[in-house]
Amino acid sequence: MSSDSLMPKSDSFNARMRGSSHIDFKTATTGVAAKAMRNELSNLVRSRAFDTEMQSFFYLFTRYLAERARSHELVWDKIKSPSDDKVVPYSKLPSGDVANLNKLAVLKVNGGLGTSMGMTGAKSALEVKDDMTFLDLTVRQIEHLNTTYRVDVPLILMTSFNTHEDTLRIIKKYANQQLRITTFNQSRYPRIFKETLLPCPKSADDDKKHWYPQSGVLDQLLSEGKEYLFVSNSDNLGAVVDEKILQHMIDSQSEFIMEVTDKTKADVKGGTLIDYEGNIELLEVAQVASEHVEDFKSVRKFKIFNTNNLWLNLKAVKRIMEKGEMELEIIVNPKTTDDGQAVIQLETAAGAAIKHFQNGHGVNVPRSRFLPVKSCSDLLLIKSDIYSLQHGQLVINENRMFETTPVIKLGDHFKKIAQFQKRFKKIPKIIELDHLTVTGDVYFGRNVTLRGTVIVVANEGQSIYVPDGCILENRLLSGNLNMIEL
Repeated sequence: MSSDSLMPKSDSFNARMRGSSHIDFKTATTGVAAKAMRNELSNLVRSRAFDTEMQSFFYLFTRYLAERARSHELVWDKIKSPSDDKVVPYSKLPSGDVANLNKLAVLKVNGGLGTSMGMTGAKSALEVKDDMTFLDLTVRQIEHLNTTYRVDVPLILMTSFNTHEDTLRIIKKYANQQLRITTFNQSRYPRIFKETLLPCPKSADDDKKHWYPQSGVLDQLLSEGKEYLFVSNSDNLGAVVDEKILQHMIDSQSEFIMEVTDKTKADVKGGTLIDYEGNIELLEVAQVASEHVEDFKSVRKFKIFNTNNLWLNLKAVKRIMEKGEMELEIIVNPKTTDDGQAVIQLETAAGAAIKHFQNGHGVNVPRSRFLPVKSCSDLLLIKSDIYSLQHGQLVINENRMFETTPVIKLGDHFKKIAQFQKRFKKIPKIIELDHLTVTGDVYFGRNVTLRGTVIVVANEGQSIYVPDGCILENRLLSGNLNMIEL
């Protein structure tokens, strides 16, 4: 038995932290901040046994302090767009051998709450299409894959402390299915105050809003004969298994493939692949100095962005992890608490790992593989007649005359799920819609049809009611209108 095991929990943690904080800090302020953080984390550990997570967080925090002291950032003039061989067009990929699917596992990152849409539980529990949730659609997709091709692709759900219980409740109904579903819980790290650099929570059981999930790497599937892992966010309804990309990964002997897609004005903040001193890397907007942010957002310089659909070689993951080389760039994500205090989250992006893998590169995929639901505007599009479902997969309606989907912008009155459901008696028919903007106190009746460009504006103190069966084509509605006037 080690001497550490005889110590009180917090003393043991402090001893390990003193041993691990070997970084040569360049200022006394940095050293003081590290010591203060270590003391605060020891208090958190005393209240609950999760010191392994706090050791990982402390290491991340000391790296953050050291990089801040060095003013570590990329030299902008050295950043280039990746060469053509580092971003392969999807159209050039060969057909896939479905037998390879037996070597594949699917991991869905399922740790998010739909707080921006007014949800309090797991976002993946939101009903998005035909009374089915994100999770329901994912399960249908994998079940169809396994049944059709007689393969065994397991589904792994990476939950967070926020979503774990909700997820377990939802997947109970699939207990008797052939599909193997497993879950594991992400680590949780404390948010820290921007000014003091001290953790927001005072105990391990403190309010959930003081914590955020931090993902780990899954490699135990190797023992089951799995060699490849497809990772995507649970709210991206376009992220389905694609045997062509898997085949390309095998043929090219790539250890890491990132799906990218063409950037539009709606994607200017998305991370992008870059060539930095001959290496392929992921660049996030949070890593860009303020004077270069507009250049980063420009479609001219960076034409693609990361969809967060990632393909990994599991043997390579194990090799890199065992060598301790999986050190990812720290992204400082600023937040504001409900009471107006500035806090930060120290995060790492999974896609940033690409630089550690051999022959890592991007595949430029169609936009149809990136269909995230981040807002009620996105939800309206998914729920509409633009899409139908086939075995859990979204398919564009064949009657849609355009390859692109409509641009939908719903105002603040539609921001929360409860408001959205209240203001649409039924989702309008938008198969011929190009653009929809709605602001103010607006309600839609049943069987409404929207075509072309439709703008509905109710100014403050005004209301607009679009009646049942109404057809709006290339119309601008404003003022204070009721159902009879329309």
